[in-house]
Amino acid sequence: MAKFEPDEDLVRRLSSLLAETGLSEIEYEANGQRIRVARHVGGAANSAVPMVPAAPGVAATASAPSAESVPDNAVVSPMVGTAYVSSEPGSKPFVAVGDQVREGQTVLIIEAMKVMNPIPAPRSGRITRIMVQDGQPVEFGEPLMVID
Repeated sequence: MAKFEPDEDLVRRLSSLLAETGLSEIEYEANGQRIRVARHVGGAANSAVPMVPAAPGVAATASAPSAESVPDNAVVSPMVGTAYVSSEPGSKPFVAVGDQVREGQTVLIIEAMKVMNPIPAPRSGRITRIMVQDGQPVEFGEPLMVID
């Protein structure tokens, strides 16, 4: 495998995006090579970590919580960002515990890089648990709510 030489300008731009958006990490992939820049909560400097491309058909799971920590039927965050339970401050939440939802219905919004991303219910069912609060930062793979 060829040696990976990260582009310093790219690392600096990604680091600036972290500071600008308040994200804890960002990952960029091009031409089969990935780079992840992460900010550590303890105030440590941003770091660039070259990542080896995953073998075809193998999903990356290093960032995702372990299977024991994710409840069955959990809706998990598809991205790093800030979760919002309603369309705007002070308005009625998209869903509440006990609500019946249908597949594809928006159950919350995650803001990432100043873009509001609606999160759809992956299946129909009843909301039995909401695991995030309005305005809470969330990580990739973090459980958001449970639909039974």
